[in-house]
Amino acid sequence: MAGNSFGILFRITTFGESHGPAIGVVIDGVPPNLALSEADIQPELDRRKPGQSKITTQRKETDKAEILSGVFEGKTTGAPVAIVIRNEDVRSQDYENIKNVFRPGHADFTYLAKYGIRDYRGGGRSSGRETACRVAAGAIAKKILAKQKIRIIVYTLAVGDIYAKKIDYSAIEQNMVRTADAAVAEKMIAKIEEVRKNGDSIGGILQCEIKGIPAGLGDPSFDKLNARLAQALMSIATVKGIEFGEGFGAANMLGSQHNDPFVLKGGKAGVKTNHAGGILGGISTGEDINIRLALKPPSSIAQKQQTLNEDLEIVETQVKGRHDPCLCPRVVPVAEAMIALTLVDCLMIQNSLVP
Repeated sequence: MAGNSFGILFRITTFGESHGPAIGVVIDGVPPNLALSEADIQPELDRRKPGQSKITTQRKETDKAEILSGVFEGKTTGAPVAIVIRNEDVRSQDYENIKNVFRPGHADFTYLAKYGIRDYRGGGRSSGRETACRVAAGAIAKKILAKQKIRIIVYTLAVGDIYAKKIDYSAIEQNMVRTADAAVAEKMIAKIEEVRKNGDSIGGILQCEIKGIPAGLGDPSFDKLNARLAQALMSIATVKGIEFGEGFGAANMLGSQHNDPFVLKGGKAGVKTNHAGGILGGISTGEDINIRLALKPPSSIAQKQQTLNEDLEIVETQVKGRHDPCLCPRVVPVAEAMIALTLVDCLMIQNSLVP
């Protein structure tokens, strides 16, 4: 199956299915002599894993990372780093009653149309469980970025129509919805619990901020930094929309309002405003990169729905099992990982061009 790899010089390939024995990732291009152990990867996986709060799926997975290759005596060797994560709490029987049904909002129909076969157990390869592999690889990318003092901050900006207003980064990991506004966290949680009790789900918006990024990253015309980041983030199945800087708001602005005047900042060129979101002409300006992601409501809901089965008969279906009523808090570390993987790849490409 094509499409399982991402990146050019820093390249990952993920494998495995939601209800198979394991999932995993192979990372090629990891520089040698980087201190690395499972302890560097596990905290990131713990942030994404299921069952971590009352507003996430109650599937219980330890998501324990096992490094199989590429590390010797605590340091990377330059060989591909392989990481495996065992699946422990599968309940495939939850899907027996709908194995021939096209669940609304899921990839059942499209996978069958493409391959002529599909793994109906939890969505197989299309399951969000695959994102654990990305988070594991992203933990390595974050270690590399930390040496460059590049920070990635992602938080829940909105759940439905409830928005964060006061932004405090220190609050993000202190509440189960991972918002930067502690004052509205309980309102967001209450909204999620309300829709879940009604057998439904809800979407939201994530805010992504990249700090400390150098000017000059990105490769026009077709590998613009914003294009690479968009591909990375839109590859997360729940992401349905993306904005950079003012985004769609720019459509209501004048050029005199949207343009960012260049000024001196500490003896270097900078911009007075940052409506462009840190990228001009597909190349980073050195300012913060600002991105917003629109997340759809999870497709697995407890309400009865009408759909078709593989025989094209109209049937009524009800999805059972353990599912997230809102994906915002668990997608936060996934978005961070995809941004980190993209930036490391772009940095390596840039370093290969500049002597």
